[in-house]
Amino acid sequence: MNLAGSDSDTDFAAAWRYSVNPSFRDEMMSADGAIRPHWRTLVDGLVAMGPAGLAARWREGLRLVHENGITYNVYGDPRSAERPWPVDSIPLIIEREEWRGIAAAVRQRATLLNAILGDLYGARRLPRQGLLPAELIYRHSGFLRPCVGLNPPKNIYLHVYAADLARSPDGQWWVIGDRTQAPSGAGYALENRMATTRALPDLLRGAQARGLARFFHAYGEMLRGLCPDGENPRLALLTPGPHNETFFEHALLARQLGFTLAEGADLTVRENRVYLKTLGGLLPIDVIVRRQDDSFCDPLELRADSMLGVAGLVAAARAGHVAIANALGSGLIESAALAAFIPGLCRHLLGEELRMPTVATWWCGESAPLEFVTSHLAGLVIKPAFPGRNEPPIFGARLSAAERRALAERMRAAPGDFVAQEQVSLSTVPVWADDRLASRHFVLRVFAVAAGDSYVVMPGGLTRVTNSLDSLVVSMQHGGGSKDTWVLGDGPSAELGAAHPMSEPIEISRATFELPSRVADNLFWLGRNVERVEQAVRVCRAALTRLNQDAGPAAPAGVAAGMRVLAALGHRRPGFDFAAASAAELEAALCELVYDVETPSGLGANLHQVRQLASLLRDRISADAWRFLNHLDQQFATPPPPEPLRTSGALNLLDHAIMTLSAFGGLVMESMTRGHGWRFLDIGRRLERAEQVVELIRAGIDFTSAADSGQLEAVLEIADSFLTYRSRYLASMRPDLVLDLLLLDEANPRSVTFQIARLREHLAHLPDGGSGGDRPAEWRLAARLLTEAQLTDAAELTTRGVNGGWSNPRELLARLDRGLRMLSDALTRVYFAHALATRQLAAR
Repeated sequence: MNLAGSDSDTDFAAAWRYSVNPSFRDEMMSADGAIRPHWRTLVDGLVAMGPAGLAARWREGLRLVHENGITYNVYGDPRSAERPWPVDSIPLIIEREEWRGIAAAVRQRATLLNAILGDLYGARRLPRQGLLPAELIYRHSGFLRPCVGLNPPKNIYLHVYAADLARSPDGQWWVIGDRTQAPSGAGYALENRMATTRALPDLLRGAQARGLARFFHAYGEMLRGLCPDGENPRLALLTPGPHNETFFEHALLARQLGFTLAEGADLTVRENRVYLKTLGGLLPIDVIVRRQDDSFCDPLELRADSMLGVAGLVAAARAGHVAIANALGSGLIESAALAAFIPGLCRHLLGEELRMPTVATWWCGESAPLEFVTSHLAGLVIKPAFPGRNEPPIFGARLSAAERRALAERMRAAPGDFVAQEQVSLSTVPVWADDRLASRHFVLRVFAVAAGDSYVVMPGGLTRVTNSLDSLVVSMQHGGGSKDTWVLGDGPSAELGAAHPMSEPIEISRATFELPSRVADNLFWLGRNVERVEQAVRVCRAALTRLNQDAGPAAPAGVAAGMRVLAALGHRRPGFDFAAASAAELEAALCELVYDVETPSGLGANLHQVRQLASLLRDRISADAWRFLNHLDQQFATPPPPEPLRTSGALNLLDHAIMTLSAFGGLVMESMTRGHGWRFLDIGRRLERAEQVVELIRAGIDFTSAADSGQLEAVLEIADSFLTYRSRYLASMRPDLVLDLLLLDEANPRSVTFQIARLREHLAHLPDGGSGGDRPAEWRLAARLLTEAQLTDAAELTTRGVNGGWSNPRELLARLDRGLRMLSDALTRVYFAHALATRQLAAR
């Protein structure tokens, strides 16, 4: 129903079709239908632009989300684990005085929980004094006994804390959950702000919403301050890997804060010190930002079946050689059952009352709470007392009388396993859905980072909304959404304070060897796959163009050459005989190849694999380079146009793909530091280009008879060397000149010899490839290939044999192909083994 307010507010609600439910508190509209004062600036802006204007503006915000590839992973999704991040255009707005109270409460709670962790892993007075039931501690899987007595630097256990807040109908804010193990969402909050800044910059400025940069600055300064040994510590963000639901955020924070993104296999412990395994050797790590569950972090002392952790990490932390944020074992206090004891612990440890109450909670392991809960199930939410059971919350109001009786019996049989909380009627906030404003329930996650004896709170946070007004479960895994959070300030303010004063000068470093073997492997294959896709795109375009132009008698031979090359490269529909197909059938097959995003042979599927590989390197390649590949993947995923525009649409896609991939290559050349990362990316490109050109010549030119000019022209066009040939030779196509240009000409950036020469140069600069000492085997292999190519005479390649064919080029191409594959295997064997990455490490 639309509630009555002022005429202008009523008009706004009618124009935007916004209705609120009187059973819930709405953040934008009061009970009488009036717009709340701190929402006035935003509402006036919405009125000025109208629904159509908001929709047009928000398309720009969503474009940024899609171009940046902001995603989260859905566990157990059979279609695709990766989903675009859902962000709404209407922010949650909190006025300044109310925020001061929220921030103070979050600081107090973080300080309290840090003190509780210090006691439970230290003297353990709280359970001994009966202030916390021992069963809640020692039965909890998050209580890590090997971490007892492990004192973290500066006694900070909780470096980053997040509180999930909700508001009840009476306007009271409640804490409904604590996130203390590896809180996620701060990076997504930053991306939400970037989207609204792009779409609603005038409204953001007009509302004087506080910025987020100061928080992230404090975050980085806190982590750097954990290392007492110098001004320039080495930090790593430990991630479970790309299948984790928030891997995008891990890469974002690593890039934003300047950390090394590392998986467990990238790290090793030697003599109680943590090292990053790189191509150049072992580099010490001073601080680890942990983004995986603590029990998985060390298979030696914690969870033996973990494949994600670092063996010996607990021992390194115990020895004081590495700081871990958050401290191992901090997941202990995420238990909902602990909330029942928080008010008393606050009075005991801090000597003050809790500033923001926790939602009323009863742990059923005690007789009085158990009796109360079992007799009041209709108004409560029942949850597991301990993690690991993966059971969803049970809403007592939704159970029948028989189901409530059965639940009560289960609880009496194992009372300590259950906790009950009062069901809070979550307040609502407007969202933009189906071209109108609609109300949804929300939960606000607020973040705090340690700073001295207190905490710095992010001004705002991550607001998450339900997928419908009927649902009270706020979860991205279950179709929920998110929105930006604006905390109103007193006026524009500088985002960053003064630079942190340095107690000693930092030595200038131009080191370029901090490259884990896993990252080198990914960069190598990114280079190879980008080149592989570009070659397939060029072949498709050459063949499709010749089917759609009046190119004379040479065109059919060029089409046939292109189809042979596609088949040789694996881009061929099973059972399709291109030699017997008509022009219409060939055209349909090529269009199918262009638009196919399902089968491995399709260009769309191949581009998606390139994008997936690039997503693993978000902290290594530039944001612009990533956007090129992400945008191209999205274009090929778009459904094809209907006939008769499908072929022209395919040609437009192919043209755009070539330009985009060329731009990616140019950006990489101009923006990446000439370190090992750039070298392995370029090594992958050069090696793949050499193999592709060899295969292009083998499949594109018929060596059993005289080479048709149509074949030669198509091969030159695919290799992007047609203009070079014409500028040198004005005569007709000659096979010896074509072979010389594509195989032997070291000045042609598309020739095989050019690629091998560049490979030899790169290999000379890799670890163990310098001039001091013996040349490694892979360098010698490249040198032999280059020498053979340089000593080859193109005229001899086209000398006819007794049967009229050319045997020499086939033999040379076979040797080059074999040598290039051997070189690839050698590189993989030497540099991409993740246990000990290089010969140098093996020697240690």
